[in-house]
Amino acid sequence: MSESAPKSQWYALRTRSRHEKLVRDQLEKQGIEPLLPTVKRLSQWKDRKKEIEVPLFSGYCFVRFSQQDRLPVQKVSGVVEVVGSGSHPEPIPEEEIEALKMLMTSVLPYDPHPYLHEGMMVEVVRGPLRGVHGILLRKEKRHRLVIGVRLIQQAAAVEIDVQDVVPV
Repeated sequence: MSESAPKSQWYALRTRSRHEKLVRDQLEKQGIEPLLPTVKRLSQWKDRKKEIEVPLFSGYCFVRFSQQDRLPVQKVSGVVEVVGSGSHPEPIPEEEIEALKMLMTSVLPYDPHPYLHEGMMVEVVRGPLRGVHGILLRKEKRHRLVIGVRLIQQAAAVEIDVQDVVPV
């Protein structure tokens, strides 16, 4: 990559309902780096149960691109818009994407969680999520770390030992 090449950043794409996987697959075919965090859910029909993967943040897919590649990304079937303010896409901080990637590769159970504006900001200092920042919550006598993406106001929560975090 030359020094004059524009820097690629992470952005959130709002997708049509239930088009997240299709968008991810089309971006991959075009050589554009997508990220679609998923969570396993037990789905039940009349005659059977099956574990399926569903998007962690329904209606969103993340993608890394430079501004010069914006048009091909927006033309992908199923993409509604690149999230931002007005007609200007807003990049997502790299550390928020890295936190999601770490969460996805960890063995810890996680679920979608409503994004919160209040709570203590903490950093994990031990365990598989070391270095991740999030909001510490207490739920049913257990502590949970909420890892969020501010731009789309979506988050995931994971159970955590309060001894493994320090205030930021």
